[in-house]
This record gives sequence, C-alpha cells and structure tokens, in this order.
Amino acid sequence: MDSTLAKGLAALEWMVRQQRGCRVSELAQAFGMARSNAHRTLQTLVECGWAVQDPETSAYRPSLRLFELGAMVSEASDIGSLLRPHLARLSQATGETIHLAVLDGAEIVYLDKFDSPLPVAAYSRIGGRAAAYCVASGKALLAAAGLGVPTLQECLGTLEAHTRNSITDFDTLFNELERSRTRGYAENREEWRIGVCGLGAPVLNARGEAVAAIGMSVPSIRFARTQARGLADHLMACARDASVTLGYRVGAAAAGPSPMSTIKRRRPE
Repeated sequence: MDSTLAKGLAALEWMVRQQRGCRVSELAQAFGMARSNAHRTLQTLVECGWAVQDPETSAYRPSLRLFELGAMVSEASDIGSLLRPHLARLSQATGETIHLAVLDGAEIVYLDKFDSPLPVAAYSRIGGRAAAYCVASGKALLAAAGLGVPTLQECLGTLEAHTRNSITDFDTLFNELERSRTRGYAENREEWRIGVCGLGAPVLNARGEAVAAIGMSVPSIRFARTQARGLADHLMACARDASVTLGYRVGAAAAGPSPMSTIKRRRPE
C-alpha cells in the first residue's frame, strides 16, 4: 500500500465528515501527525484540486470536485438500473450479447451486460475495458461527441492495432465516425478481437448528451451484411427507447429517428 496516498485519502474523507472548515492543528491531532506533515498533506490536496483554503480563516474544506465526481458515479449507477429492462428486451429479441458502456478517457467501460444463450457467443465482463476506437459502443460515443481530428488525437493518443482490422489512422477514424453518426449506429468488424464483431448506438439524456452506449457483440459467423442490418434496426430502436426513458425528446421520439442520427455535427477544429 502507498502510505502517502492512503494518508491523503484518509485526510480527505475526514474533512468531508467534519462538514466545516478544518485547521492544520485539527488534522494533526486527529491523525497523530506533526503539524508540518498535516500542512503538507492539506496543501497537496489543494494543489490537486480536492480541497480549498479560505484566505481569511486559513481553514481547509473539500472542494466541489468531490460532489462532481460523486454525481457522475451516481448517474452511471442510476443509468444502469433505468436501462436494464431495455437491454433485457434487446437480448431476448436478438439472442446476442448486449452491453451498456460509458466512455472513460480513451476507453469504454462495461457497466452491465446480458450474455448470449447461443453456443457460439462473444465474451466480455462487467467492469472490463476496451479501446473506444476499436469497439462499436466506443465508436458510437465518439461519433456522438462530434470531435474533429485534432481533438481525437488529443483524447485517444496513438491508435494501436489490436487486430489486422483495427483503424490506426485518425482521418480514417474520423470518416468512420461520421458514417456512424449519419446512419445512426457504429460497427466493429473484428477490430478489437478476431472473430468478434459488434454494433453500438448512443443513449442520450434530456439535454441531448450521449451518456452511455448500448452495444451488441456478435460472432463474425453471424455478422453478414443482411444479418448486421437487421440487428442494427433492433439496436437503434432499443437506444431510442432508452433515450426516451432518460428524458430525451425529438418530435415523436418513440417512432422517430435514432438518437445518433439526430445529433448535429460540430464544426471540426
């Protein structure tokens, strides 16, 4: 265990529980540490954005960054509960592996999943990660963000080839994301794992923001063009209904276009 990190986290939690401004001497007494160590710990929290110091009283208190991150964690948890029935219906309708994923930096994280009951199925796990540019759910979220090439480069870094089909050029990726946004769903054709393809569509909240993506992992043997299009229709209907559950409205949403196809393209940088 990193004792310095553990000490800083413990001090931060202690400050949160005090529900008031705290002084160096109080932290030192609470943790049995020297005043100099307590001061250094508090100043580190301030410099990292986790605490603020009152210039008049010199007291320290947690910053709103904790509230912001806590709200994000809560929102992700609530989204999972709200959207699970939609994922279940999509799973029953298609028989394929269904995911709920969110974007975390250059990766997506799987929040929930329904496994395929078929003998040949795609494997994944809740809490697992994948490169966003290589999987359909990640592409769907990147497409919904409407990022230009420079911002994609900044956000994703190097595009590593995970299979021979992985996209490793940013201009190619940008064009692929544009196609995904226009048609309403993204595809992965063995770009993350050989033998596994996928489809993804974003779920939008009441403000029209893509807060998650519903993905479908399909063995390549069941991913011919005609099969993929039929599965995509099911997926887009699911994403549309899930978005309505989160308060999204565009005209007659229940019978309207897919959420991604209604997003207006931002001007590239």
